[in-house]
Amino acid sequence: MKRMSLLKSAAVNFKHIFKRPFTVMYPDKKREILERWRLGGFALTFNPETGEENCIACQLCQNICPSQIITVVRGTENVTLPDGTTKKKTFAKEFYIDYQACMQCELCVQVCPTDAIVMVKERKRPGYRREDLIYDKEKLLENGRRILRGELEAS
Repeated sequence: MKRMSLLKSAAVNFKHIFKRPFTVMYPDKKREILERWRLGGFALTFNPETGEENCIACQLCQNICPSQIITVVRGTENVTLPDGTTKKKTFAKEFYIDYQACMQCELCVQVCPTDAIVMVKERKRPGYRREDLIYDKEKLLENGRRILRGELEAS
């Protein structure tokens, strides 16, 4: 009985010796990123002409996130319009995404009324500390700048 199972396992191993391996030696070789690939990072977008951020701190992304990994702190400022009147404007004073528990469901991207948050096609760099996996507003805006420079592709 044991000999038969040993022969079967040896036959399976011998059969797979000459086949192309399924694995890729990752840092050296990278597979192409497919068009519908969602796993990656996030970016905050802004108007390239004015430099003004698109996020209005409505907190819809924070409320819809099933993992509760998004934190948006709202800030307000008075803006003087060309006709001399003042108007209150809201913006994201602080914006954090904690990648440790992100499910990549993309609900935050879909619910954003101003398209301020987008997913990017980027292979994630591993984090060795928990702090490395928490992206703040500046890191997310830098990803937005990389999209404009053509270094990253938004999905």
